[in-house]
Amino acid sequence: MRNGIVLFTSDRGITPAALAKAAEERGFDTFYVPEHTHIPVRRDALHPTGGEDLPDDRYMRTLDPWVSLATAAAVTGRIGLATAVSLPVESDPITLAKTLATLDHLSGGRLTIGAGFGWNTDELADHHVPGDRRRTALKEYLEAMRALWTEEEASYDGEFVSFGPSWAYPKPPQGRIPVIIGAGGGPKTMRWIARHADGWMTTPIETGIAEKAALLRKEWAGAGRAGEPDVRILVAKRPTPDDLAEWAAAGASELIWGVPDADEATVLKHLDKTAARLAG
Repeated sequence: MRNGIVLFTSDRGITPAALAKAAEERGFDTFYVPEHTHIPVRRDALHPTGGEDLPDDRYMRTLDPWVSLATAAAVTGRIGLATAVSLPVESDPITLAKTLATLDHLSGGRLTIGAGFGWNTDELADHHVPGDRRRTALKEYLEAMRALWTEEEASYDGEFVSFGPSWAYPKPPQGRIPVIIGAGGGPKTMRWIARHADGWMTTPIETGIAEKAALLRKEWAGAGRAGEPDVRILVAKRPTPDDLAEWAAAGASELIWGVPDADEATVLKHLDKTAARLAG
């Protein structure tokens, strides 16, 4: 399995570029950052852990993911660049398609989109995305962006995205930039992934991962998809041997390890410990 590093970015502590460079030097395969455009003060949506309050203030302090990854791309040459997770429906899809294609182009084809449906429906509402239509909105965004990335004259006509025949360059070196959906692994989500995405990223509170990955593969085959879905594990605690065995049984391609929101020296010390443990 590959190993990635996720930094819950904020306007304090280590910078994305510094950590991405350090992670590449220590042999990690992918560097991830999250996304929240803003956090409405009045909020009806519960956090995925079920709480009314946010776990900490980083949610309101996150850096823009694509700018963060661009700074990381500028100081690295190999490590993959990804999000855990981004919220595509909170941006204009034509502009976002250009941003992602440019980042993939300038990084030499290193971008993966880890996308979420958006648990914070109050945040989505400010972007004019109804909470009960967020899956449809994301499907349309991905379809429209793929058209812009791969077709000479792209067009799209949907409920949330609509534009006539258009030229759009650059085209991403990868063609179709991979999309991994970070969400709870229920049947509805696995069916959605099998039809519209390239893989699944677990949530920090996920259980029964091997069983859910098997369901995804069943849906994948039912949708007539070739190959295998990409399964990535967001590691929320130090794993036990049973955890590692379950993840192997799930056919996981990558484990994603977190680092603290802290100063550079503290984060690099934590990174060294993680690298040493994985090497051992």
